Amino acid sequence: MKTKRQPTVSIGSEDAIVQLADLFRLMGDPTRLRIILTCLDVPISVGDIAARLDLSPSLVSHHLRLLKAARVLRGERRGKQIFYSALDAHIRCVIDDMVAHVGEPLDIEEAE
Repeated sequence: MKTKRQPTVSIGSEDAIVQLADLFRLMGDPTRLRIILTCLDVPISVGDIAARLDLSPSLVSHHLRLLKAARVLRGERRGKQIFYSALDAHIRCVIDDMVAHVGEPLDIEEAE
């Protein structure tokens, strides 16, 4: 019989756990995840995100506000436009790790 592994990350406080859960919930929305993925490689404007994802600019702006407030994305003004990109390398790491996790074959013994 296998023993359960203990988490390797220590959060420290209930408040930190709630913050982390809120962040995962925010990133778990399919539209927001598509927006994050669109912003990972190069800074991109609201209009270009909207066109690429076939969404209205106002809907994209709404999601961008939430993602900026959660420190997932940042905006940089260039003239009259704001270009959005991942706040830091941690965001790409989280996405890359989860993509790798989803792509792993399911080990039936570990799932039980």
